[in-house]
Amino acid sequence: MKLVFASNNQNKIKEIQQLLPPAIEIISLEDIGCHEEIPETADTIEGNAIIKANYVTQKYGYDCFADDTGLEVEVLNGAPGVYSARYAGEQRSAEDNMDKLLEALSDKTNRNAHFKTVITLNLNGKQHLFTGIARGGITLAKAGNKGFGYDPIFRLEGHDKTFAELSSTIKNQVSHRGKATQLLIDFLKNEK
Repeated sequence: MKLVFASNNQNKIKEIQQLLPPAIEIISLEDIGCHEEIPETADTIEGNAIIKANYVTQKYGYDCFADDTGLEVEVLNGAPGVYSARYAGEQRSAEDNMDKLLEALSDKTNRNAHFKTVITLNLNGKQHLFTGIARGGITLAKAGNKGFGYDPIFRLEGHDKTFAELSSTIKNQVSHRGKATQLLIDFLKNEK
């Protein structure tokens, strides 16, 4: 089975490819000639995942899946949420985003947060959504050099390490993206 993954984020593509069984071949946006930035104009994580999947299906005619992920911090009423990638500005700097979030939480004792990933699959004319959530909290300082995005400041519930300190094998088993991707894989196995 071949599916387009509607993402230009090489870190996400690599992470997803590691999770998918060999029978499912990922085709990148570059492979289909999609070089434009797909709009992410929804005000929810689900909405952006749907927009991206529909864009590829409608414009290029491929079955595809798209994801959107956000970090939702309890004491900040769910921020940065859908704006996680651009929290500190359009430059999309992970360092700037983490610094801004740590500053916003500097006087807060409640540091509860969760990552949420929604995958939208457009397959055979039908749309399916899969959601994965990883609960935890924001650390006081950055730790670790693996992963990307907010990984150095997010500690998963029940773990003593940040996502950036976990091996990719462990992270893929417990992460929001790993959980949503596993739901996608389980669904695709039943579609054969």
